[in-house]
Amino acid sequence: MTETLHPLRIAAAPISWGVCEVPGWGHVLDPATVLAAMAGLGVTATEFGPPDYLPGDPHALRGVLAAHGITPVGGFLALPLHRDTGAALDTARDTAARFAAAGAEVLVLAAATGESGYDTRTPLDGHQWRTLIDTAETIAGIAADHGLRTTVHPHVGTHIETAAEVARFLADTDLNLCLDTGHLSIGGTDPVELGRRHPGRVGHVHLKDVRADLADRVRAGELDYSAAVRAGLYVPLGDGDLDIAALINAVHGAGYRGWYVIEQDTMLAPDATAAVPTDNAGRSLRHLAEIGSDLAASRI
Repeated sequence: MTETLHPLRIAAAPISWGVCEVPGWGHVLDPATVLAAMAGLGVTATEFGPPDYLPGDPHALRGVLAAHGITPVGGFLALPLHRDTGAALDTARDTAARFAAAGAEVLVLAAATGESGYDTRTPLDGHQWRTLIDTAETIAGIAADHGLRTTVHPHVGTHIETAAEVARFLADTDLNLCLDTGHLSIGGTDPVELGRRHPGRVGHVHLKDVRADLADRVRAGELDYSAAVRAGLYVPLGDGDLDIAALINAVHGAGYRGWYVIEQDTMLAPDATAAVPTDNAGRSLRHLAEIGSDLAASRI
């Protein structure tokens, strides 16, 4: 399909079906179920999800995805970049090699705290912050040697979360960001304004819509992130309080032609099926189709 007909490169991620690396997050649907749900919605590209969710062997991984008509985009790698740098770099080398061999394009890097989950974190001192930046830049070089682009993901419960930390990151390095509309908003950064002010720093996009009331409570420390997700923090695109169309128009108008990944963090009950998350993803896809049609029409 040409860009004139549909200008957006759309992908999905297993987290929209509750697949997460955090212990005790919720029921994890098997890969065949999740990939079949994606394919049934017409999705033709996906991120990998947590380590070990899909086959570790790159050739087996490509085969599993190809069986559903899906190609790999890349994946998320959360590492404590501020400490144990040798171990972080070893993991990054292994991950980049596997991603590249599987045909991926993007390494989505997050500055993990080293603690379990995303509900707590300890602030960094100046030396630790500099170590974080240096390690991220080294990993980006490793990824580039494998033909991968690296984007750094501001994320709740990591060391790049708040608006001040995002601004500091942008000032201290030339690395690109994964513009995650949900996590940026919860951390206090307006994702639309970020896209408008720094379009050249957007290397990858994760699309979430957010209930502002719950996001405000997480930001204020009144509610843990995991509890907010369980309470319905993320909703289908177009149903929440973020202006997804404005964000896409801002970055697309500035020349961004990368992936837009539908990624609505979800927790599933033990007896849950794929039905509800698949319906939610379908609603998000329909919203993106409307935005894409408007973009295409504006070029005629």
